[in-house]
Amino acid sequence: MMGQIDVGDRVEIFLDSRKFKWEGWYPGVVFRIDPYSNHRRFYWVRLDEDSRALLGIREISIFNPKFIRKSV
Repeated sequence: MMGQIDVGDRVEIFLDSRKFKWEGWYPGVVFRIDPYSNHRRFYWVRLDEDSRALLGIREISIFNPKFIRKSV
């Protein structure tokens, strides 16, 4: 089970090759959390500079908890 993630936490998000050119885990910082239900949330992540340059996106929302993890 995923530990609690809060605004300001360093995280890694997983993007798969079905929707993105480059599959893998990318670092960033959570800047907003929008509730969806009592148990699910949208985690808004601002990607690090290297990830932005590679992917061509600055921010992304992650809904599926298996695609976000706290950075070590």
